[in-house]
Amino acid sequence: MFINDAFAQNAASAIPNAPVLGTVLQILLIFIVFYLLLIRPQQKKMKQREAELKAIKVGDKLITAGGIYATVRAIDGDDLTLEISKGVEVKAHRYTIREVLTDEKSQSKKQKS
Repeated sequence: MFINDAFAQNAASAIPNAPVLGTVLQILLIFIVFYLLLIRPQQKKMKQREAELKAIKVGDKLITAGGIYATVRAIDGDDLTLEISKGVEVKAHRYTIREVLTDEKSQSKKQKS
């Protein structure tokens, strides 16, 4: 009975502080991996989209968030006047644009349909 108590006391006092350092390093490593694999690519993608939306000019062909193919006819700040058919124009906010079509993209989309 006395021997078991003595072993229990020695085991509790023998726990080193080294696992705390290991735990901190593991958490730091996990954060670095998340940053490199998830956060950084997402930020890069967001910057690219922001630049693409700011570069919209009159005459660009694009797709709205609702899936409507349109051509930009006028720009007033963040409001775009879009022509969706001959003589049919609508206004849309710049950030409701899903994709700006380049010549290559529009050709491939036409071939698919």
